[in-house]
Amino acid sequence: MNKSQWILISAAVALFAVLYFGFDTTPEKQKGIEKQRAGSFASTDINVLLMDAKLGLSSQAEASLMALESDLEKASPDTAKVALLRQLSSLWFQLEKPGIAGHYAEEVAKLLRDEESWSIAGTTYSICIQREQEEKVRSYCTERAVQSLENAASLNPSNIQHKVNLALVYAENPPKDNPMKGILMLVELNKQFPESVPVLTQLGRLALKTAQFDKAVQRLEQAVSLEPGNPTSNCLLAQAYEGSGNVAKATEYKTKCDKLSGR
Repeated sequence: MNKSQWILISAAVALFAVLYFGFDTTPEKQKGIEKQRAGSFASTDINVLLMDAKLGLSSQAEASLMALESDLEKASPDTAKVALLRQLSSLWFQLEKPGIAGHYAEEVAKLLRDEESWSIAGTTYSICIQREQEEKVRSYCTERAVQSLENAASLNPSNIQHKVNLALVYAENPPKDNPMKGILMLVELNKQFPESVPVLTQLGRLALKTAQFDKAVQRLEQAVSLEPGNPTSNCLLAQAYEGSGNVAKATEYKTKCDKLSGR
């Protein structure tokens, strides 16, 4: 997977497949894993995610991962490690484990220490938040996404996309003591950058999620007027008009959406 694909990776994390049928029917491998998990005090970290995920792997996937992990242990210099870490991240993403994919992307960022790598790690963790149902795993991915995106933003404060992505993390999994944090961050960004298409588009998307169709139309019309060729804004605007009952406008923007998306 190349860098551009990493950024686009837009699946479920951590399949909990441990079944308890009694002493004698539990495989020795599983017993060892359960003992390790018991020692984790039910906390979720990358080791717990890996243990759970590996239980459900096919023999082919397990062999591929073992080979990459073995090569990584022996790898030197850092450039060789980066290539192997990217392969591990790509493979785990293909296995529909974005939380683990995010971990290896984060390891790449720790070695390269650049804006793009931290952004890739943050957005990969964001996919985990969107897809995962287990609250402990969502919390793990949220924490790592926030840290990664903050690192990216600190390296390039002028790149508004990092701030937008950070706001979306909080909108997807808001803090219990501040459930409006993500939305308020986007609103503040809109005040600072009133003509930012990414900000307007995401505000429109959130309005759609809460069935505020008129508000979504307003935000997305503004985004489209600023950037007529933006496929995301046009596609969302078609949905907003459909929700508001404006069939003619919905059809118009659905046609634009299909054309811009190459459908």
